[in-house]
Amino acid sequence: MVFGLILSFSLLADPAITGVVKDSGGGAIVGASVIVQSSSGEQQTYTGPDGRFSIDAAPSGSATLIVRAAGFAEQKQPLSSSHDIEIVLSPAAVLENVTVTPGRTEQRLGDVAASVNILDGSDIKQSPAVVADDVLRQIPTFSLFTRASSLSAHPTSQGVSLRGIGPSGVSRTLVMEDGVPVNDPFGGWVLWTRFPTESVDRIEVVDGPSSSLYGNYAMGGVINILSQAPSRRTIELKPQYGNLTSPKIDYFGSDVWGKVGIAVDGAAYDTDGFPIVAEAERGKVDNNATVKFNNTNVKLDYNPGSHLATFIRGGYFHEERNNGKHSTVDGIGTPEQNHSNVGYLSGTAKFDLPHGNALEATAFGNDEHFFSNFLAVPTANPPRSVGRMSLNQTVPTHDAGGMAQWTHLFGSMNFVSGGFDYHWVTGESQEDSLDMTTGTSVTLHRVSGGNQQSTGLYVQDIITPFSNLTITLAVRYDHFSNYDGHNLENSVSNGVVGPPTVSNNAALPSRTDNVGTPRAAVNYRANERLSLWGDVNTGFRAPTLNELYRQFRKGAVLTLANYSLVPERLTGGELGMTYSAPHDITLRVTGFDNHVKDPVTNVTITTPITPINLPTASATCTPSAATVCQQRQNIGRTEIIGVQTAVDVRYKKLTATAAYVYDHATVKENNSNPAVVGNFLPQVPQNRGSVQGAYSDPKLVTAAVDVQFVGSQYDDDLNTPSRLLPKYSVTNFTLSRTIVKGLDVFFGMQNVFNTVYNVATLPTTIGTPRLYNGGVRIRWTGK
Repeated sequence: MVFGLILSFSLLADPAITGVVKDSGGGAIVGASVIVQSSSGEQQTYTGPDGRFSIDAAPSGSATLIVRAAGFAEQKQPLSSSHDIEIVLSPAAVLENVTVTPGRTEQRLGDVAASVNILDGSDIKQSPAVVADDVLRQIPTFSLFTRASSLSAHPTSQGVSLRGIGPSGVSRTLVMEDGVPVNDPFGGWVLWTRFPTESVDRIEVVDGPSSSLYGNYAMGGVINILSQAPSRRTIELKPQYGNLTSPKIDYFGSDVWGKVGIAVDGAAYDTDGFPIVAEAERGKVDNNATVKFNNTNVKLDYNPGSHLATFIRGGYFHEERNNGKHSTVDGIGTPEQNHSNVGYLSGTAKFDLPHGNALEATAFGNDEHFFSNFLAVPTANPPRSVGRMSLNQTVPTHDAGGMAQWTHLFGSMNFVSGGFDYHWVTGESQEDSLDMTTGTSVTLHRVSGGNQQSTGLYVQDIITPFSNLTITLAVRYDHFSNYDGHNLENSVSNGVVGPPTVSNNAALPSRTDNVGTPRAAVNYRANERLSLWGDVNTGFRAPTLNELYRQFRKGAVLTLANYSLVPERLTGGELGMTYSAPHDITLRVTGFDNHVKDPVTNVTITTPITPINLPTASATCTPSAATVCQQRQNIGRTEIIGVQTAVDVRYKKLTATAAYVYDHATVKENNSNPAVVGNFLPQVPQNRGSVQGAYSDPKLVTAAVDVQFVGSQYDDDLNTPSRLLPKYSVTNFTLSRTIVKGLDVFFGMQNVFNTVYNVATLPTTIGTPRLYNGGVRIRWTGK
C-alpha cells in the first residue's frame, strides 16, 4: 500500500512549476521550502539534493513564490513564470533566519513569539569543543545538571536544564535529533557524545516551555539538532589530535542518484582523561576519568516528486567510561566504569496534499543497553585511601513511538496545525549488590522497572490578522499510563539465589495521569526595526521509570523510588523585545517568570520506611548512623524568574555576540522541609554570560574566541556555605586557514588559562582542564 502511494505520486503528469534554488556562489541549496500562495490556497514542496523543485498544479490567478532555507534570508516574489525559475538566496541577518522548532513549522526568527537561539554550521565549526554539550555552553541559558562536561561526567548526571528549570540528572528539556526525541527513555538524561558535531547542519534552542506542542520533557524548552542533508559526491574528514586525547576523527560522506540520496556520518574518539577530584583531596582510589566512543549514522533520502519527501535514518552508538576511581581491596583494581550501546532507527515522510493541506509523519525506535558499576569510598585515614565495588547495574531499555502532523492555511490569516504522538517505553534496572569487605561476591539481586505509555494530541493556530501582528494559540492534552511495575529482590549466598526479601514486590500498583497544556503568544512588529512579543505558557514532565521504580545509594544516603509520583507542572510567562539597529546590530531582551508545582525531589525521612508505614514505598529503609533514608516525592513549588539579553553585531568579516542571563531560582513551598523555603535551587547560578567574536577571511585566516562566565551556585538544597561553588570563567579559541581548496588546517584550545573550577562537593570535584587540539579538515566534492 505504501509503495503504491509513493508510485502514484511519482507517475503524475509533468509539473506545472519547476525551478532551482541556489546560494550566491551558485551552490545548490538542499531542503529549502518552496511555497506558492494564491487566492485558491497554498502549495508547498522542498528542494531535492540538486536544489531543484517542482509543483504539479499551477495556481489560478496571481500568486506569490516564497522560498525559505535555514541560514538564508527569506525570498518572496510574484510568480511571473512557471518553468526553470532560478532563485538565489542571500545569507540571513539574525532575524531573517528560518527556524522550524518553536512552532513545529517554518517561521522567520523575527516572527516567532519565543526566545530562540540558533547555532549554525559556522558557529559549530568555530568552536574548539569536541562534544555537543561543550558547543552549546556558549548559550548562557544552557547547562547540564552539574558544571562538568560530558567528557568526564557520568551519563546519569547529564540532564540538561534551560534557564535553571529543575536542574537534576533528569532533563527538564526535550532534546531531539532531526525531530526525534533522544532523551534516555529510562532515566531522561542525554548521551551528548552520540552527536557527531562536524555533520550537524544547525542546532535550534527554544528557551521557553514548549509542552503545548511537544509534550513531555519540553517543560523547560527544546533543543533540536539537525543533521546535514545528502549532497552530490561529497566526502568530509576531520582528523585531530590533542594533549589529553588520542586521535579523534569526524567523517561525513554522501551522494545523490536522481531521486535518491544517501549520507553516512560519525565520529570516533578516545581520551587519556584527567583527574576529577581536587588535588588536595585526591587519594589512592582516584585516577583519570576517561571516555571512549564511536558512532555511525546512515541517512537515506527518497524524493520521488514534488508531493512527497522521505528519509530514513539509523545508526549505532557505543561509549565506554572510566569514572575516575578504582577498587583498592579486590586485588585487581577494578575501575568504576560504565558503557552504553544504543541502536536506533527512524523515518519521516512529508506529503503535500490537494487544496493546501500537508501531512508529516515520523516513526522511531531505540534499543539501549547501559551498564554501570559503583564504588564505595568508606571513611578512612588517610581519606580516599580505600575503595571497594558496591554494585553492578545493567539497564536494558526498549522504546518506540511516532508522531503525525497535519497543516493547512485557511485563507491568508490562519495557519492551522494539529497532530498526535505516541511513546512506549519498557525498561528495568538489574542490580547485584556486592559484599562490604572486598566487593567481589553478590549478596543481593534486585530487578526494578516497568512500562510507560504516553499519548498526546495538540492543535495550534498561527493567526496573522495584519502583516505586522502574529497571534499563536495552542493547546495539548496528554495521557500517561505506568504499568507492570515491579521490584523483585532476592538475597544471594555463595552464588546461590535465596528467597525473596521483605522488599520483594512483583506487582506494584499502576497509575494513569492526564495533563493539559495551553499556550497563547503574540508577536507585534512595531516597525521595521522593533518587535515586541509575549506569551503565557504551561508545561509538564512525567516521572521516568528510573524515578518510579529504582532505588539508589550514594554514600550513606539511600533514596527509595516512588511509584505514585505525578507529573511536574509549570505555569509561566515571557515578555520579549528585539531591536535591529543600523549596521547589522541586533539586541534581544527577554524577561521570564516560571512557577513549577510538584517538582520531584528527594525527601529525608527520619522514621523507618516500609510499604506499611509509607504506602508509596516499594522497599524498606531504616535510619541509622550508617544510613540516611530518603524517598523521591512531589513536594512544594519553585519559582524561576529572570531576564536574558543578547547583542549580535555583524560587520563585513567580523561577527560578535554577547549574551547574559540573570536567574533567580528559589524554593517557594516545601511542607516536608520548611527550612529550605526561600533558598536558591541547587546547581543554578544567578549569573551566567558569554562573549564571542570571530573574524573570517578564507584567503587569510578564520579566528574565533569566546569567554564564558558562570556565577557562584550552591551544591545542596540547604544552601550550606561550605557547599557554595565559586564563580569562574573560561576562555576558548580556534584558528583555521585554507591551504588549498578543500583543505583547511586548524588549532583550538579550551580553557586557555587552565582555570580550576569546582563542579561538586563531598568530595570536591573539578571541571575540564586546558585542552588543545589541532588537525585538518578535508572536503572533496565531485560532479
